[in-house]
Amino acid sequence: MQAKTATKKYALSLHTTTPELGIAISNFAGETRSQVWNLGRDLSSLIHQYLIEFIKPQTWTDFSLIAVAKGPGGFTGTRIGVVTARTLGQQLNIPVFAISTLAAVAWSQASKSQNQRTLAVEMPGQRGQIFAAIYQPMADGSGLIPLLPDTVMTPEVWQETLANWNTSYELIQAQSGLAATVTSILELAELDWQQGKSPNWSEALPYYGQHPVEV
Repeated sequence: MQAKTATKKYALSLHTTTPELGIAISNFAGETRSQVWNLGRDLSSLIHQYLIEFIKPQTWTDFSLIAVAKGPGGFTGTRIGVVTARTLGQQLNIPVFAISTLAAVAWSQASKSQNQRTLAVEMPGQRGQIFAAIYQPMADGSGLIPLLPDTVMTPEVWQETLANWNTSYELIQAQSGLAATVTSILELAELDWQQGKSPNWSEALPYYGQHPVEV
């Protein structure tokens, strides 16, 4: 019988900024799996059930970090994901990495190509505005540099920003299927983890960009 070695440590990521739920798990040693479900309004009531089923055969004690899409995105979905990640991080006493939805889109694109082009990401917001950010992939593949951090602006200001940008860039429109970038959320968190970062669960905060209209 083979002696049991050190427990494998896994990372878990959540993406809930759209009506879809994305979950990914990896030990970054060849074992990675992810899945997306379109739960719509049932997201809040079903997320824990789907989590419990998806992590099997792993158990909660197997995880060394949690990553979550912090937004921008839908207000309710974003809040559900961040609260879930914070709760798990607190209960398991492990770090929680809150990763930008736009950064995940940029990283997903950067991973598909070998070039290091600047990536401009835009996503529809509320009331005719858009969320936007500009990222530069690091030459050594260790992450992204935010040249223009996530922000909200009018389409006119965004177009002016791009027109005056002093380097070439690739424009990415983040409109659908964003939960599929849950693996990118995981990878970006792992890169931060490798660099020695270990944020406390209390530091994981949602980025709404826009406040919902209050009655």
